[in-house]
Amino acid sequence: MAEAVDQYFLDAVAALDPATPRGLDEPVAPGHELTGRRCVELFDAQLGSRHLDLAARRLGERGLGYYSIGSAGHEGNVAVAAALRPSDPALLHYRSGAFYLERARQVPGQEPLRDVLFGVTAAAEEQISGGRHKVFGNKALAIIPQTSTISSHLPRALGLAFGIERAGRLGVPTEWPADAVVLCSFGDASANHSTAVGAINAALHCAHQRLPVPVLFVCEDNGIGISVRTPDDWIERAYGSRPGLRYFEADGGDLPAAVRVAGEAAAWVRERRAPAFLRLRTVRLMGHAGSDVESAYRSQREIAADQARDPLLRTATLLVRTGFCRPAEVLARYERVRAEVDAVAEDTAGRPGLTSAEQVVAPLAPSRPGAVAALATSEPDPTPVTLARAINQTLADLLARQRNVLVFGEDVARKGGVYGVTRGLLRRFGAARVFDTLLDEQTVLGTALGTALAGFLPIAEIQYLAYLHNALDQLRGEASTLQFFSDGQYRNPMVVRVPGFAYQRGFGGHFHNDNSVAALRDIPGLVIAAPARADDAAALLRTCAAAARADGRVCVFLEPIALYHAADLHEPGDQGWLAAPTGEHVPIGRARRHGDGTDLTIVSFANGVPTSLRVARRLAARGLRCRVLDLRWLAPLPVVDLLREADATGRVLVADETRRSGGVSEAVLTALHDAGFGGRMTRVTSEDSFVPLGPAARHVLLSERDIEAAALRLLGLK
Repeated sequence: MAEAVDQYFLDAVAALDPATPRGLDEPVAPGHELTGRRCVELFDAQLGSRHLDLAARRLGERGLGYYSIGSAGHEGNVAVAAALRPSDPALLHYRSGAFYLERARQVPGQEPLRDVLFGVTAAAEEQISGGRHKVFGNKALAIIPQTSTISSHLPRALGLAFGIERAGRLGVPTEWPADAVVLCSFGDASANHSTAVGAINAALHCAHQRLPVPVLFVCEDNGIGISVRTPDDWIERAYGSRPGLRYFEADGGDLPAAVRVAGEAAAWVRERRAPAFLRLRTVRLMGHAGSDVESAYRSQREIAADQARDPLLRTATLLVRTGFCRPAEVLARYERVRAEVDAVAEDTAGRPGLTSAEQVVAPLAPSRPGAVAALATSEPDPTPVTLARAINQTLADLLARQRNVLVFGEDVARKGGVYGVTRGLLRRFGAARVFDTLLDEQTVLGTALGTALAGFLPIAEIQYLAYLHNALDQLRGEASTLQFFSDGQYRNPMVVRVPGFAYQRGFGGHFHNDNSVAALRDIPGLVIAAPARADDAAALLRTCAAAARADGRVCVFLEPIALYHAADLHEPGDQGWLAAPTGEHVPIGRARRHGDGTDLTIVSFANGVPTSLRVARRLAARGLRCRVLDLRWLAPLPVVDLLREADATGRVLVADETRRSGGVSEAVLTALHDAGFGGRMTRVTSEDSFVPLGPAARHVLLSERDIEAAALRLLGLK
């Protein structure tokens, strides 16, 4: 089916009156640096982008294309590509076809038309995601692939700008030039999302403290988000007079003006190393996406008015009226590009996609256990310490051994953490490597995402598990998808420390006693560690850091707050829960067994481990011999160890301090069932409830009494 915008362009150009011919090396206007020749180059990128959109729609109609959200009406972003260098990292809006083509023109050996169409057809040959998703990304072009939905990439862009500057200050090797500008583009509707607002606010907070953050925010304002209108003056009102944010504005349909203003904005950021905001006024043509029926919410008059503002038509009109091209030449160029795109589309249509689950998931969890083991091993420390002290010592060791390690979060520097876990690190390693962040979890994680791309190993802290849910998409939609969308060409080596779980006494309630981990365990490829003892805390943290370095893994390190300073196990003063870090490596997905009883295997983790050990001791007094298996890793689960210890007794009780619905025990029992375990098994959990304040928590949290009663029932004694 022919698109109206296509025919409108053809008719409008044909009706133009030719002007007196001029040489292509002359400027488009007196004193303007844009020449006719350069204007034609940029027009070619705009044409290529438009015909890619048209071809994507035709492929979709034939059942050969799978993603047709287009760039039509946004081709003015070609001016931004013209203003930047191909070495400037770009995190792009999904309507960035013209930007992509123009940047590709600046780097020899690129085939941008094929890149985009392979993405449309989900071909395994596609050069960035390998057919996993249609994204604008290219390692050679410094374009970092993003889904760019709801502006989720803005925190990462800020973190990358921060990281480039911090790398230069600390002498950390990075792939980015020292004077690079980080480009981050997004739509006007996304500019209202809390993620965008928070990221821009964080950029201003950095600038206010004179911290360099060379990021250029480009809002491509077409006045509508799917069907919801953005007031004409809203973006300017919201961002045009923010202290510390230099504001620029240009009409994306006026190519000379857009080139000039984009150049000024890029130069300002490059020179000042400070954030700037460019509002690029655009239109949206052909609806939001291929399935969008625009006439359902826009009048024909509005749609026609936008067709008249088509940036391709306005560039064509400019070329004709300035005498650089005749109407027939413009039309010939338009059709020549159409033919080129259509030929590539036919060549790419029907190319094979990914053919197995193994191929699809391959980038999610890269694994080089030998390299991880070599990096994770450390010198033993014979002094028994608490879990909190072990974490502190391990962080200090990582900071001392690797100059690219950063430790940051809310209250981690000057205060040393709410529980003193990071105490002393600021004094030893300085504010460039150990620092406090804004009270904004999306900014904390965005800083980790960006500094990871700049060559650092970030170890970020989210102050409490309940607070992580405010920013979970930074882990799910950004961190864990980057290797997936880039086929492993880009990585997010990072560790996120999260104090969590319940059982704190005399403090908190739900926000400080959160036992919900289901949302984390649902993220593909995410590594989740949950230590219970000091020696394991040290070993698991080293493993997480090593896996991040060796394989680019994203690791969440869940720390049981109630065990931070625990010293005793069975009686006051026995110091049975202190342990000396051994320096040994603990592979991802390997559990730890306590005891060798043959009557029952109790499976637990975190707070449940000492609790289960106390229960096992009481059962032993009755002649019942138990072993306790500490999972240590909640993702991936230690299935091999789990099955071995289950078979050793033939009975399994899962003591799960998380909730009954969505808790860890569901996965443990399922893993046993799937592996063919034929013995008896059951679970005991906390209630499906938020954790209340004070003694009421005892009514909903898993207790020793609950575990003991469940064990006796499973053994047929109650």
